[in-house]
Amino acid sequence: MTLTQKILAAHSGLNEVKPGQLIEANIDLALGNDVTAPVAIKEFDKLSMKVFDRSKIALVPDHFTPNKDIKSAENCAGMRRFASEHNIEHYFEIGEMGIEHCLLPERGLTAPGELIIGADSHTCTYGAVGAVATGVGSTDLACVMATGKLWFKVPAAVKFTLKGKPAPYVGGKDIILHIIGKIGVDGALYQSMEFAGDGIKYLSIDDRFTISNMAIEAGGKNGIFPVDDVTMDYLKRRVEREYKIYEPDSDAQYSAEYEIDLSALLPTVAFPHLPSNTKTVDEAGEIRIDQVVIGSCTNGRISDLRIAAEILKDKHIAKGIRLIILPGTQEIYLDALREGLVEIFVKAGAAFSTPTCGPCLGGHMGILAKGERALSTTNRNFVGRMGHPESEVYLCGPAVAAASALTGRITNPAGLESCI
Repeated sequence: MTLTQKILAAHSGLNEVKPGQLIEANIDLALGNDVTAPVAIKEFDKLSMKVFDRSKIALVPDHFTPNKDIKSAENCAGMRRFASEHNIEHYFEIGEMGIEHCLLPERGLTAPGELIIGADSHTCTYGAVGAVATGVGSTDLACVMATGKLWFKVPAAVKFTLKGKPAPYVGGKDIILHIIGKIGVDGALYQSMEFAGDGIKYLSIDDRFTISNMAIEAGGKNGIFPVDDVTMDYLKRRVEREYKIYEPDSDAQYSAEYEIDLSALLPTVAFPHLPSNTKTVDEAGEIRIDQVVIGSCTNGRISDLRIAAEILKDKHIAKGIRLIILPGTQEIYLDALREGLVEIFVKAGAAFSTPTCGPCLGGHMGILAKGERALSTTNRNFVGRMGHPESEVYLCGPAVAAASALTGRITNPAGLESCI
């Protein structure tokens, strides 16, 4: 069995599972946000049941918070009521919250070998720590909150063997954009994206979160990394409960296998209107931009902010550019404050925000007008994703985003000095 299949088998009480098999599995953590949880709560209330385990449910209002309008305020009020009535242990209000997929690992709520579902497609982020994590619908979330169980069709797997050491300014975002550009947005449709190889040791835990986060952009059911010293170093400061580490069988079967030479990759940009429409930054040409966003569940971690600050220090963004920076959590916000990153950003002309999903889904804090272009470290660039249907979104990593904010056009950070 593959790594994902082993974890699914263990949570189903089975010795073995096979691709395509239907199973019922026990869930370790169920997640909802202020867009999806209100629907789940409405359906849950119809069941007249208690939650299966108040310590295994996490509710994070992060998409339209701080509340942008009356509807978002009502959604959050409903979540607050539900959390209070059922004494939900992991309810995170603004001021204590963060972007859900940055917050839950930081709080030690995700661990190796666990099975995690969330009513958000980017729940697959937690595969970075060796968990099977996947997005579900709101009605599925309602049933899990009541029973602690959910059915699955066991996925086949695609194996990605990573080798070599990435060059400077090449990070997790560039790696996953390269992969999606290679296999397409349906290249791993309903399959587990399983990562292996010696190149993994060069990837920080934040790189792995970014790569796992965008497994869904390749159609994947989940993305998952093996547990190594980097993982353990991250977990030892956060996870106190017992967990089990799984490894794939040496004879595990994969529907496809790819080898990625990380040393050969360049900073990569996804052009409108698909994450698979990729070019290296040197192939981008003269693309003028109006707005740059650094943050989101994909690239709102402290290492992302450090990279951006390194490039922006003692410089100022180009005239006419709006630079919006959104840290993933309050802890990341404080780290950025202590390290002087916030001062660098503000002096460079950026707006530094409280943690929120904000502009990623066209919610608030950076909506695009007709004809405007944004360069963003978020995960999707579909038509109208960040505002007007005739606006454009380009995806990239934090290094390219910061460099481009200084020049007003998509720019390779490696050659920045000659561009300013």
